[in-house]
Amino acid sequence: MGRVPRKPVRRGKRGLTDQEAGAQLPLSDWPAPDVSGSGVQITFQRVRPIWTEHKAKLIERYLYYFVLITHHGTYIDGFAGPQEADEPGMWAAKLVLESVPRWLQRFYLCELKSSSVAALEALVASQAPRNKEKGEPKRLVRIFPGDVNQTMAEVLAEGNIPAKQATFCLLDQRTFECDWATVKRLAEHKPPPHKIEIFYFLPAHWFGRAFHETHDKSKIERWWGRDDWKTLGDMRDQERADLLCSRVRDELGYAYAYAWPIYSREEGEGRIKYHMVHASDHAEAPKLMRRAYEQALNIKEPPEQLDWLKHPQGFA
Repeated sequence: MGRVPRKPVRRGKRGLTDQEAGAQLPLSDWPAPDVSGSGVQITFQRVRPIWTEHKAKLIERYLYYFVLITHHGTYIDGFAGPQEADEPGMWAAKLVLESVPRWLQRFYLCELKSSSVAALEALVASQAPRNKEKGEPKRLVRIFPGDVNQTMAEVLAEGNIPAKQATFCLLDQRTFECDWATVKRLAEHKPPPHKIEIFYFLPAHWFGRAFHETHDKSKIERWWGRDDWKTLGDMRDQERADLLCSRVRDELGYAYAYAWPIYSREEGEGRIKYHMVHASDHAEAPKLMRRAYEQALNIKEPPEQLDWLKHPQGFA
């Protein structure tokens, strides 16, 4: 699964694409992702791929669906600053913070760059006040300046995250910025079935180049957190993603870990730039992520059209 093939869009008897027809499915009836190993298989004549500039929309759409089920939640962002100052649609923290209904209650935003910390402060200051008439809960938004590998301990300090509140953490690193010890700390913070869901970005087609051009190999060793890190540089992208998913399940104790392809545009086509590894304890979570992936670039379904949702088993 490398480049995005150019194929005609198939339409059914009612004139709908498979993707449009799927959007009419009840949320709880959405199918589990099609996988090979731990890699999600995307059929491009049916589904528009998620490009790097759309990955923030994918995260926001998934949390939108999830919050419609839980009616609460905590959001942690390990690299929360804007990736492109003039592209607000690519800023995950902004999209999640401004998503409605505003039922997420706690936001912990980590950022190393001082200019990005300033952008986060301005973002937080610009938010509308709580609307009590709409039943919006009180919100807590905290910014943690500094290296996420140091600040995460403060984020996870006692009392910051309710034990049974749905919690999500986005780790949208570029290459080797997030140490394995930090991922492990997140995974161990709450026991099953309430473990923190993780969205972890793993470099793909340019991983080998980044690996071999990184002079301080101790950085990669901390990032991988295991003695076999030297084998990573020459692995195939999917093999590396499968290995990471296996570690997330076997070492970190998650029931589900799948690698979703995120594409970059190159000469009109695309290659997988990242695998977004989604780790969760909930059987419904991979189904919600499939719906989010397939619907992220479509008009968002309004909550009133989904108010018949029931709590799927395992969600709190």
